Amino acid sequence: MWTVLLILLVAWVVLSIVGFVFEGLLWLAIIGIVLFVGTLLFGFLRQNARRNRP
Repeated sequence: MWTVLLILLVAWVVLSIVGFVFEGLLWLAIIGIVLFVGTLLFGFLRQNARRNRP
């Protein structure tokens, strides 16, 4: 599961960098940042749910 999350995080970072490099694609950077944060939260929530399971 963490492998998939890491691949997604790298993809979102690349999207953000491309968005910031090309000024016309600033919206792509914003989407990349939002998806990066969302993926991190999802990963942490899933990990906490596994720990708290009896």
